[in-house]
Amino acid sequence: MKFGILVNEGPFTHQASDSAYRFAEAALAKGHEVARVFFYNDGVYNSNKLSEPQTDDRNLVALWAELGKAHGIDLVVCVAAALRRGVKDEILQEGFRISGLGQLVEAGIQNDRLVVFGD
Repeated sequence: MKFGILVNEGPFTHQASDSAYRFAEAALAKGHEVARVFFYNDGVYNSNKLSEPQTDDRNLVALWAELGKAHGIDLVVCVAAALRRGVKDEILQEGFRISGLGQLVEAGIQNDRLVVFGD
């Protein structure tokens, strides 16, 4: 099965990002494909390389980037949501890219399922 994932929450204020990451890992481990992860609303904070979690906390920004690189996952950050939150190209973690909502629509059309995490 081919999945698209929508992440609507940031990595430090809500469980959604961690749940989405764990879902992607599990799907890949079972032989499924995760084609694209679209970060929307506060989810755009998952791409901010300037974030510094505590030493006892998982670094979801780095984990998403590593997962994307290892499995060829397209990590897309919504341009409008990013700009509203001050997330610009120069602070994106390597492996993420900024694009528009068309990429979310495309993920819904081109994949077998679009799984949503967060409000």
